[in-house]
Amino acid sequence: MTTLASRRALLGLAVSVALGRSRLAFAATPAPAAEARLVVVLLRGALDGLAAVPPYGDADYARHRGDLAIPEPGQENGALDLGGRFGLHPRLAQLHGLYAANEALVFHAVAGPWRSRSHFEAQDLLEAGAEQRLESGWLNRALRAMPAEGPGHSRRGLAVGVDVPLLLRGPAHVGSFAPAASARVDTSMLAELALLHDADPVLGPAFHEGLRARGFTSTVLAGQAPPPGDRNAFPALAAAAGRLLAEANGPRIAALELTGWDTHAFQPARLATPLTQLDNGLAALKAALGPAWGQTAVLVLTEFGRTVRVNGTRGTDHGTAGCAFLAGGAVAGGRVLADWPGLGESQLFQNRDLAPTRDLRSIAKGLLRDHLKLPAAALDQAFPGSAEAAPLAGLLRA
Repeated sequence: MTTLASRRALLGLAVSVALGRSRLAFAATPAPAAEARLVVVLLRGALDGLAAVPPYGDADYARHRGDLAIPEPGQENGALDLGGRFGLHPRLAQLHGLYAANEALVFHAVAGPWRSRSHFEAQDLLEAGAEQRLESGWLNRALRAMPAEGPGHSRRGLAVGVDVPLLLRGPAHVGSFAPAASARVDTSMLAELALLHDADPVLGPAFHEGLRARGFTSTVLAGQAPPPGDRNAFPALAAAAGRLLAEANGPRIAALELTGWDTHAFQPARLATPLTQLDNGLAALKAALGPAWGQTAVLVLTEFGRTVRVNGTRGTDHGTAGCAFLAGGAVAGGRVLADWPGLGESQLFQNRDLAPTRDLRSIAKGLLRDHLKLPAAALDQAFPGSAEAAPLAGLLRA
């Protein structure tokens, strides 16, 4: 019998079935490129869509954002132009390259049907795909409708990272992959502990020196750099996901998550690292997929947007509508899809947020229908009670 150790040696990674089920492995054989792949990336903490996709053509944007406004294209540290009116944050240069190659779509003024500003509740609803909390995720329920494959072939999903997100939990059999020694270091907790020790003339300097000796510099604690030796850095996980999805007998669905988007203070500096991680991760995913990139769609979502106005600590607070991205060789890209509501005082949602004009579920349902070829009944199963969110057409190449 092949041992787990030998399989790890063969693959260079470990794959375990989610929620404590039996182990599985995928043969390292080139995959048929024609099979559709879907990757969902969850950005936890609420990405500021007005920073990631600045609407520089809206005169009220600069007025509301002040020195937090991303400069217009052509200016120093300016936005990467998306054809007029909208741009991408300069840290998303590789995503901009995908857009220029017609391999990325940008959505703006999008949100789920919920109006919660609680991270925990909004993330649960985003992953459940419903207006109430459920015990399973919409991607797991979609997996149940996918056709069964022959012996030795897994059509099931894979969670890549230290956790199996609710998005992939449920009755469908899924796997999980995380690198060895993958314990998560909570740098925000270390930063709070350092702050508590600051007032002590002895413990304060000693605590900071101990952190620095272990690689936790002030930039790491401020969220501007990844933790030292972080084997769960998003680009590495994305590359691992790509290698698995490219295998002939590997999964065709994967979910990843990237944290660090809760930018209540010092937003410009705090956004730099997660934006760079996201950008590099998408590039690593494409490279690892190889020819299979042509049949891949990557949906990037966050639980809600952030306030239009800047707060007193040069950050933004929990909002409503934001942005989303869809990338991949299967995507009919090079477009910004936005029914733009405007940023005038009378146009803001509850006088503080970008107003939502498109339901995130319509984007996901369009992918399930047109990319994974799932029937209407499967869409209803994945997103119960979502009749008002019709599947969005035209997201994929003919």
